[in-house]
Amino acid sequence: MSDVRRPSRLFKNLSAKVASLPMVLTALVVFLGGTLWTVLYSFTDSKLLPRLRFVGLDQYERLWATERWLVSIQNLAIYGLLSLVFSFVIGFVLAALLDQKIRFESAFRTIFLYPFALSFIVTGLVWQWILNPDFGVQQIVRDLGWTSFTFDPLYDADIVIYGVLFAGLWQGTGLIMCLMLAGLRGIDEDVWKAARVDGIPMWKTYLFIVIPMMRPVFITTLVIVMSGIVRVYDLVVAQTGGGPGIASEVPAKYVYEFMFRAQNLGQGFAASTMMLLSVAIVLIPWAYFEFGGKKHG
Repeated sequence: MSDVRRPSRLFKNLSAKVASLPMVLTALVVFLGGTLWTVLYSFTDSKLLPRLRFVGLDQYERLWATERWLVSIQNLAIYGLLSLVFSFVIGFVLAALLDQKIRFESAFRTIFLYPFALSFIVTGLVWQWILNPDFGVQQIVRDLGWTSFTFDPLYDADIVIYGVLFAGLWQGTGLIMCLMLAGLRGIDEDVWKAARVDGIPMWKTYLFIVIPMMRPVFITTLVIVMSGIVRVYDLVVAQTGGGPGIASEVPAKYVYEFMFRAQNLGQGFAASTMMLLSVAIVLIPWAYFEFGGKKHG
């Protein structure tokens, strides 16, 4: 029996690999190339135009000595942590309620998802009006008789980031709900029947059976939410402009201000690199445990 040489793995699905070549080249040149270019010039003293005059870590030392950057990091941490927790909890609860085959489910699903169709600029302006003390929630409650009621988070430097959080949750929770609902609809009906036969309470079924089975959905949702958190910019600009003062500053706005208004590219590149590093710190361990752990396990 003659040996039949198996084709090399390199030449398997050759047509598909050739078709994906433009996308791969685009990713390498545009994304990877742009990233390396940004990191390189973050070690220079580039101002209005990029120039290769290296200054070592001066831009990073200046960055972490700037109060505006420290405030932006603190705001991003608060906004990011609370946004993750509340969007996941609210989105999952709404999805679980809609999964009960309630009447007018399509209408409720549309209502909850509708804010996601709006841009962050529109969302920011809408919530700027809602939270305005002169004609927003505060004034409405006072007109009802509670004249001492105060609710003006966008004008209080200590809590302004929570006002931004309201708008972010209002816009993004609907998408989380739809992703969770799709995951719940993918659960086999036999799982629910077996849980009911065994007399397992509904909350335990969700907590110990359904949620672990939805792990891929949670991971996908986590990546989507985190990418939106790191890039948050237009919501802050439309709602507060970074104020009062610098109280609602975020890293993306800091980068924009230094690269396009302050004409300090080196400082903007350094801030961009730190944002990239923060994403890498989260994604690299996750990728290792998600893919590397399976390969070795």
